[in-house]
Amino acid sequence: MFSYRICQDQQLVNKLLTPGYIPTLAEKQAAETCFEAGTLDCTDVPGQTCGLNPDCQDSACKRTDWFTCNAFQADSRRACQGVDGSALGSCKTTIAGGYTVTKKIKIPDYVSEHTLLSFKWNSWQTPQIYLGCADIAIKGSGTTPPSSSSSSTTSKVSTTVTTSTKTSTSSSSTATSTCPAKVSITFSVKRATNYGETIKIVGSLAELGSWNVANAPSLSATGYTASNPVWKQTIQLPAGAAFTYKFAIVSASGAVTWESDPNRAYTVPSCQGSAEVSGTWR
Repeated sequence: MFSYRICQDQQLVNKLLTPGYIPTLAEKQAAETCFEAGTLDCTDVPGQTCGLNPDCQDSACKRTDWFTCNAFQADSRRACQGVDGSALGSCKTTIAGGYTVTKKIKIPDYVSEHTLLSFKWNSWQTPQIYLGCADIAIKGSGTTPPSSSSSSTTSKVSTTVTTSTKTSTSSSSTATSTCPAKVSITFSVKRATNYGETIKIVGSLAELGSWNVANAPSLSATGYTASNPVWKQTIQLPAGAAFTYKFAIVSASGAVTWESDPNRAYTVPSCQGSAEVSGTWR
């Protein structure tokens, strides 16, 4: 099973892309958590079959035609045996010679000159996971929706991705206000978490997922320590917008744990470039 992931925590990505920099264990975990939160689901692209993907909805989601050169239940009979019924000693099945899987994925609607596209292959039948990444740029112009990109992988796990997404610009020679349309709000919450868990901020604005956990942004654990378990993220929100929100923990299995009621409430400043909102898990 394989998936493509993108981490939108640019501060963390910049660290990982710094030549010669060796990430700390906490930063490595934060990156994997960020990638998992940014999984590009195959099912986001209508009309394609999504076998071999974690979000597979078909009956045959996992291949079982892998092979071994140490036959199953071989006892003293050491030979090659294919799960799909190939002859003993052949050391070749339908997968042994390599095959190509091509999938389309939707690239997130944002612009970055340097970001990381992560490729994850889960062997499923054996406790092996292969990870790789590519330094890519996401750029574009115009008003067309974000396009899909085709990605191929073979038994050598090599990928090529070309992406485009939308950006919009506006200008006016008669501007009467210097107040920004959006404000950078840095949210932080203090909460100790377990390995594989991430914290999301979910709220009534579209930028916060419109109360849909799957679409809500994840907080970053870049600055997380045992003595100060703080999760943080900066999000661009419409100036003057009033909204309600909550923090939610998402486990590696996808289970969601909400903090207690009532909902938190906040109004974005109307005429300043940034603001910070901090709190403790309830």
